[in-house]
Amino acid sequence: MSVQSLRRVVITGMGAISPLGIGAEALWQGLREGRSGIGPLRHPDAERLKLKIAAQVPASFDPAAGIDERTLPLLDRTSEFALHAAREAIAQSGIDFSQPALGLRTAVVVGTGVGGETTQDEQSRRLYAENAQRTHPLTIVRLMTNASASQISIAYGLRGPAFAVASACASANHAIIQAAQMIRYGMADAAVTGGTEACLTYGAMRAWEAMRVLADDTCRPFSANRRGLVLGEGAAIFVLESLEHAQARGATILAELAGSGMTADATDIVMPSAEGSSAAMSQALADAGLAPQDVDYINAHGTGTQANDATETKAIRLAFGAHADRLAVSSTKSMHGHALGASGALELVAVIGALRDGVVPPTANLDKADPACDLDYVPNTAREMPVRAALSNSFAFGGLNAVLALKRAP
Repeated sequence: MSVQSLRRVVITGMGAISPLGIGAEALWQGLREGRSGIGPLRHPDAERLKLKIAAQVPASFDPAAGIDERTLPLLDRTSEFALHAAREAIAQSGIDFSQPALGLRTAVVVGTGVGGETTQDEQSRRLYAENAQRTHPLTIVRLMTNASASQISIAYGLRGPAFAVASACASANHAIIQAAQMIRYGMADAAVTGGTEACLTYGAMRAWEAMRVLADDTCRPFSANRRGLVLGEGAAIFVLESLEHAQARGATILAELAGSGMTADATDIVMPSAEGSSAAMSQALADAGLAPQDVDYINAHGTGTQANDATETKAIRLAFGAHADRLAVSSTKSMHGHALGASGALELVAVIGALRDGVVPPTANLDKADPACDLDYVPNTAREMPVRAALSNSFAFGGLNAVLALKRAP
């Protein structure tokens, strides 16, 4: 298929469960208000942990709401988040999956960094702490990495390609890219895609403590006094369609997913490379047919660690040259935390909001300039400005980079 004949991909629905509330609009409104979803850790083992803060889904979240009671026992918290977000996205899109032909032409691709970690943690506790002789019989179907994608497929009768993507913190962006590519090349007409994560378990939090990259106060991306990342959880799911398919059914288009870039640093398992992430941004621009000066906003990976923020700043300068000084750049992890494999999906909600409403969400908690981070990070307060095109960056341990390029709805 020639470049000229590739199909355009648009987003017609989005749903989210996040530390800023239930629903994509709750997430977006919280971000544009600069409101933080970071707070004291709620966990039965909190007293045994050094980690005291996290970005958690509100305690009011009811996993049973709207989910068949026969399905609930099959679900890890990761799948609960994904199903709720998918239901919202599909409802907003107005797409009718009851048509058998469309079900066969719809893909489901969901990213997650750790999968059913809640189930894994609970069953390990039974085996090793309580000396149980067996695990729960549904352990495997709850914890398997593809569970969320499979549950969405089953819930809506979607019989096209369905699978999971696991690439640490780039999982959601990689999943969305795979779904979009299937539509572009005619393998599918629609896709349900995004990312989900429920990583706030005792074992996972202990492992993150050991890495010594967690903040003890809050998340301060790009600020000279940043102290590390804050773990989060949640999910965001989207409905993608070919432009022709969306227009034929009169769908409201939220944004165009115009291109993407994917690279591997091939240098270090944890230390990011400016060259690798810069190359992914440049690829995304080229794939979307964008010049650097066409882009107004970048939703940065921006974790709040010393190495990541300075390296990403350098990478943006490498990719954009002189235009880097005219970009608005923000890290919404300062508000919704770092939800690992779901982060790129939560951040896509922010990018769609910026394109749709002409409002760039801020980088919260940015209170001290760092010479190594010298771009316009939209500190603390959202900015009203036209956004014609935007990038969304996700860079993962393992040196894995995945960048989305979006344009305003056609």
